[in-house]
Amino acid sequence: MVIDVKVPTPGESIAEVEVAVWHVSSGDLVRKNQELADIESDKATLSLTAPESGKIEILVEAGTTVKVNSIACRIDGSVAVPEQSPAPDAGLTAANTNVEAKATEDVKPSSEPEKATDESKVKHPDIKVTPLAREKMDAENIQMDELLAGLRKLTSKDVDAYLEWQKSGTNGDSAGSNREMNRSRMSQLRKQLSKRLVQVKNETAMLTTFNEVDMSALMNLRRKYQDEFVKKYGFKIGLISFFLKAAANALKLHPMVNSMIDGDEILSPGYIDISVAVQSPKGLMVPVIRNVDKLSLPQIELEMQQMAEKAKAGKISLEEMTGGTFTLTNGGVFGSMLSTPLINPPQSAIIGMHNITDRPVAINGKVEIRPMMYVALSYDHRLIDGKDSVGFLLDVKRMIENPASLLSGGKNPDKLLLGL
Repeated sequence: MVIDVKVPTPGESIAEVEVAVWHVSSGDLVRKNQELADIESDKATLSLTAPESGKIEILVEAGTTVKVNSIACRIDGSVAVPEQSPAPDAGLTAANTNVEAKATEDVKPSSEPEKATDESKVKHPDIKVTPLAREKMDAENIQMDELLAGLRKLTSKDVDAYLEWQKSGTNGDSAGSNREMNRSRMSQLRKQLSKRLVQVKNETAMLTTFNEVDMSALMNLRRKYQDEFVKKYGFKIGLISFFLKAAANALKLHPMVNSMIDGDEILSPGYIDISVAVQSPKGLMVPVIRNVDKLSLPQIELEMQQMAEKAKAGKISLEEMTGGTFTLTNGGVFGSMLSTPLINPPQSAIIGMHNITDRPVAINGKVEIRPMMYVALSYDHRLIDGKDSVGFLLDVKRMIENPASLLSGGKNPDKLLLGL
């Protein structure tokens, strides 16, 4: 029985996706639940998995944009798949040999095209052929030599170019010898990111305010209790967790920074879900940590650990990147000293962390060297006034410089003790 494998839908608002990469080739034997391909949309990356075991026929080449629910490949479930692959140095069993032979018969119309293809591989080992192109060549009994000969003629310019390449170095690795222009398709994720960044510049009255934070108390706290923390929880506590907790407390004190514009109305959520910008192999992703104000520092750090692992694997879902009310980004991990982060719509504000450098600062009338960090808050001035934006950043600064205040919701512990 042949099964049609359709392109999954990442969400209701998405009609088209891109088949980013195939992990198998047409004609391969695949097992049930095996990952076949990565499907990339403008918001998330999904895996295309095999519903049944059998031989796969790929209908859509990698890099092609297709509609959701269209057929990406077919699986012939009548072809038996061995339960375990044989060892590399072991001979094929009779059963496996029959399966290989049957799979070959289904793909190759005759033995002659197969022989021609193998000879072409020997003559042109550097030329790669896609599975679909090879299938067409086999069907029409076209050899690679014939195909290459029919494409173009060599001219004197080609000979001159080759001679210049020889003079520049045997592999063309010498400085200035490689002037090729590489062209690649922009991913759906990158396309959507580009649109959103332009949208922010065109549709918001974005302004950025800055401050600096003395990181001494926080770094001493981490240094003092890091080993004990790791022993209890199994992972280290990072700086971002403290900033997330401080931002959540400051958002409670300045709820307008946690709000957003919807037409002629202002939406003010009764919860605090903070998006965290994460760099992944597929580009920038912004997953959301829910109810940050209600989480402890170990819980926030655990969420961060799990989120980072998913980002590296490119497995963050659409739901995990939807619904944030505020965003945190950390350019300091790349060495950034100062920046103006762009708002993540429809949110109205974003805080940016930067690298920590030892700088001379005035402490009680004396110059001391302290670990300092610049922090930035970009906000939509249509909604957030200077009082709230500056006050928010000052409260974050105060809580980071006095980490114990994080336990009291950002309020001064001394004043709470005195009932002030």
